[in-house]
Amino acid sequence: MILNLDTQFTPFGNNNSIEFSHFTFSGGEPHIKIMSDLSSVDEVTITHRIRSFNDIGTLLLATNALRNMEVQKLHVVLPYFPAARQDRLMVSGEPLSVKVYADIINQQGYFSVTIFDPHSEVTPALLNNCKVIDNFTFIDNVVKQLSTDTLLISPDGGALKKIYKVAAHLQNYEVVEGSKSRNVKTGQLTGFKVYADDLQGRDCLIVDDICDGGGTFLGLAKELKKKNAGKLYLAVSHGIFSKGFDELGKTFAKIYTTDSFKNIDNEHCVQVKLEEILKN
Repeated sequence: MILNLDTQFTPFGNNNSIEFSHFTFSGGEPHIKIMSDLSSVDEVTITHRIRSFNDIGTLLLATNALRNMEVQKLHVVLPYFPAARQDRLMVSGEPLSVKVYADIINQQGYFSVTIFDPHSEVTPALLNNCKVIDNFTFIDNVVKQLSTDTLLISPDGGALKKIYKVAAHLQNYEVVEGSKSRNVKTGQLTGFKVYADDLQGRDCLIVDDICDGGGTFLGLAKELKKKNAGKLYLAVSHGIFSKGFDELGKTFAKIYTTDSFKNIDNEHCVQVKLEEILKN
């Protein structure tokens, strides 16, 4: 059976869903109660979109409740893994945040932990019994809506390995590399570069895992235009979009993402449901 802790996120559909009630006490503590009869259920998959530490708390409470009901095998699907970008120590005094979250998840003893398009190889390396869903099906869906001579753009060095895997999967798509510099103390982005002399008016699709504020993609877009790019498109697996779509919508002809982090209703954005990706 399936326990969808975010009722607006049902990547395996609504069949066999477990009923529950959820609320937060006045003191700020989350609480959950499983309403379905699980007396003959041996295996449950929990799905959740983690957007706060309280969401982790709800997941842990649900896990404990299910174990108290003697469910033997628990799987968890967390498509956006929290703090995945904080996967190395850059500045003294900061935590290795992804390990903190991974340790919490590992302590639950899940039969499997499924994540979608992780930021780097660090997250699946830290998680026990980890299953990774790549971004191939998502990008397949995107490129079908674009010109066949669209260029794939890697925004920085961190995205290079994954975008070449995507290109090998798609076949016949050329990759153009980009780069940037980031001040690790302030987070300020500078020095955007595109390693091509002339893009000859060809459309460009930037592919990456996360869009938060969008500064990386806006900075790179300016350089692409200087190199004679055609229409610009953006495909990110996890759409946070903390600064909205005002600037991104002016820059990109269309933005593509999934519902791994939140549901989006915006004219500039096309959202692919993970339910469609998991079918493949």
